[in-house]
Amino acid sequence: MTFDQQIDRRNTHCVKWDMMESLFGVSAQDGLAMWVADMEFPPPAVVQRAVEKMAAHGVYGYFGDDRAYLDAIQWWMKTRHGWDVPREAIFTTHGLVNGTGLCVDAFTNPGDAVVLMTPVYHAFARVIRAAGRTVTECPLAFVDGRYKMDFDAWETRLTGKERMLILCSPHNPGGRVWSLAELQQVAAFCQKHDLILISDEIHHDLVMPGQKHIPMPLAAPEVRDRLVMMTATTKTFNIAGSHIGNVIIPNETLRAKFAQKINALGISPNAFGMHMATAAYSPEGAAWVDQLMAYLAGNAAIFDQGLAAIPGVRSMGLEATYLAWVDFSGTGMAPAEFKSRVEKAAKIAANHGDSFGLGGETFLRFNIAAPRAMVLQAVERLQEAFKDLQ
Repeated sequence: MTFDQQIDRRNTHCVKWDMMESLFGVSAQDGLAMWVADMEFPPPAVVQRAVEKMAAHGVYGYFGDDRAYLDAIQWWMKTRHGWDVPREAIFTTHGLVNGTGLCVDAFTNPGDAVVLMTPVYHAFARVIRAAGRTVTECPLAFVDGRYKMDFDAWETRLTGKERMLILCSPHNPGGRVWSLAELQQVAAFCQKHDLILISDEIHHDLVMPGQKHIPMPLAAPEVRDRLVMMTATTKTFNIAGSHIGNVIIPNETLRAKFAQKINALGISPNAFGMHMATAAYSPEGAAWVDQLMAYLAGNAAIFDQGLAAIPGVRSMGLEATYLAWVDFSGTGMAPAEFKSRVEKAAKIAANHGDSFGLGGETFLRFNIAAPRAMVLQAVERLQEAFKDLQ
């Protein structure tokens, strides 16, 4: 398999393609799906073999004996990230949106507030509000075309009801890899305001060549007693449908609270996800990720260069993820107009920036994890849709 292979996902119950007409008015017949954060690529062959082995066996019972699964997680985190993870700290959830909901439920109470550095992954706010908590939005500073943290400004936005902060590291949708100093400042902010720190690091393997992601436990060991880590194979290996993720909790007291919540809700792992994750976290999986990131870097270069040819449109330089965060403010257009051009003229479904919270109003998010031909086609369509500006 090469990443240039085009796979038709239409009419396969694929949310990204089969739901885009109802949500964006873009037909799957001639439109391009660039919104949902999954890739157009199949996972590495080692994952596919694991699924085929299960299918060949033919009996799909409860999963048990997670020793190989835990070994694989420990090996991956140590080998790829230099992080020693205790086995007893690892919990398995039905993906990390589920993990977020469990954390909110376990570590906060109704009426409490949760800090989000916006714009940020939209599911966080949805889960927080659905749980009867409130969101305290702390907008990131937009400086020289990239996001920076603005702790002085954030001090003025706190209400006193905050009990938790959710960090997206690397950042979705801005693609930032936070520096050591920034991560240490986040830790200090949480200590100062007595906040539980949830570090969602689902994109930690999807880091562009030349960049280095630092896991929060390594960046700020002093925050261990209030830290909850969230990681997953799903984003890295394009197996989001397996609905599996890991919540890793160093502190024993927090661990006990989380275990009680999991037990109270009767949560147990998905067997397919367990087998797929075990296979993915392997040397073969690691080699595939390295090839993937080289390919995605090429896609990003093409996409950024193509959009830079449109006056007033700029794609934020990607340090991680495969999600291009594109600013249309320089066009002088209202959001309704540039959205209309993208969806009706270019026939592309992209995430609306305002769904990511304060600071996202002039942006759209484009998923470039697709065969290069599709990325080139998207560039051509966008240039045509805005050709009157050139």
